Amino acid sequence: MPTSPALLTPRRLGELREVPGGEFVMGSDEHYPEERPAHVVAVPAFALETHPVTNAEFRRFVTATGHLTVAETPLAPADFPDLEPDQLVPGSLVFTPPPGPVPLDDWQRWWRWVPGADWRHPGGPGSTLDGLERHPVVHVGWEDALAYAAWAGRRLPTEAEWERAARGGAPPTVYAWGVEARPRGRAMANTWEGRFPWENTSPAGRTRTSPVGVYPANGYGLVDMIGNVWEWTSSPWTEDHGADPESDQVAHACCGGGPPAVSETDRRVMKGGSHLCAPTYCHRYRPPARQGHDVRSSTSHLGFRCAVDR
Repeated sequence: MPTSPALLTPRRLGELREVPGGEFVMGSDEHYPEERPAHVVAVPAFALETHPVTNAEFRRFVTATGHLTVAETPLAPADFPDLEPDQLVPGSLVFTPPPGPVPLDDWQRWWRWVPGADWRHPGGPGSTLDGLERHPVVHVGWEDALAYAAWAGRRLPTEAEWERAARGGAPPTVYAWGVEARPRGRAMANTWEGRFPWENTSPAGRTRTSPVGVYPANGYGLVDMIGNVWEWTSSPWTEDHGADPESDQVAHACCGGGPPAVSETDRRVMKGGSHLCAPTYCHRYRPPARQGHDVRSSTSHLGFRCAVDR
């Protein structure tokens, strides 16, 4: 039988950290166009999970509910009319580094659709979660993240909440921790080191996700807000911060009931960058950085964490 969230001990759900309410400068005028304009936003107090939802935590949810993720579901013929029937199989996008340098103008040179790739098999058929229990869960669509949050009695954070939390109470700066990417040579997050997308020279030998909490916590006690995996938010995607100033409030309100209806073309904001972010290609391992992602597209570098109202 499904397990009620009320019966779960705090250790069986991600630990929460308090994020005080208040005003902060959201966005940036210095980097990518979609981050503009920098503007003042007020966010009520809330709590956020210390780290992204892990494989072990997501497994407990699936065991309790029998949830089937987007990546485990065959593709709908109506949504993919150009595909042959034998191509409408479950699967997900897996980062597959090329053997050498390639032009950086086409992501398909390093991303591959892999039938059978899902949260249990992050590298595709034959791969397992052995040794990855404390790594962030990946290959989860937005609806999968919503389902987990509802089961846990929580919700997804809005983009504004997520960005305030990522700053850790510090004033605006280039990175969440200061103006230097590697202060005193120390890696502060799991991001790409070396020549993307074919050569990762991480001294720790990490070429994909890392266990949560390996890198320093920010001022609010939150880990992996930057790097490791991108994270879903509840906010609808806009081309910049001037397109829909009410988007955060709307997204926050919709998460109080059942999951909203979505289509293949719906996009939500993801935040934080991932282990694939590199200064030569994707300088998005910064609090104001943002990208839109199709709600039913899952990848090997996108996860989530949950929030709670206060």
